[in-house]
Amino acid sequence: MDILKAVKERRSIRNFQKKKIPDELLDKLMDALVWAPSAGNLQARKFYFIKDEQINKRIAAAALNQNFIAEAPLVIIGCSDSRISLKYGERGVYLYSIQDVALSIMGMMLVAHEHGLGSTWVGAFREDEVSRILKIPNHLRPVAIVPVGYPSKVPYPPPRVSKKEAVEVIE
Repeated sequence: MDILKAVKERRSIRNFQKKKIPDELLDKLMDALVWAPSAGNLQARKFYFIKDEQINKRIAAAALNQNFIAEAPLVIIGCSDSRISLKYGERGVYLYSIQDVALSIMGMMLVAHEHGLGSTWVGAFREDEVSRILKIPNHLRPVAIVPVGYPSKVPYPPPRVSKKEAVEVIE
């Protein structure tokens, strides 16, 4: 797949079919997550793959009642790991490890798209509640919720700012 084409065609999907994701495809999503670059190659991140419908309903409630989350056959919770990122001090904990999670998720989203899956990044949620639901240890911080599944509806592309507005070239 042409990567720029995938970047341009991928959409934030919030409507999912009731269709199970095959295990071999789940494995590819996991590969995409763990093979993403990370600060100092510390890999200060952990991911939870949740397929349990009842748990996903609770996660959706913790995400300010964004109920589309519970419709997805898979919900991924991306967490930063402060025990590992502490090597780089405060900046490692509050920036690098969050960037690591974001890089992992973007790569995973592109792999998902390549295989006909849709996903979206959800950042609006109560961290403490998600941590309680999943019994996440204190050194892990939930950074993102990513529902994944086969899209039942694909939205039109949203408008983008021009390259001239978004990019400053300094020569």
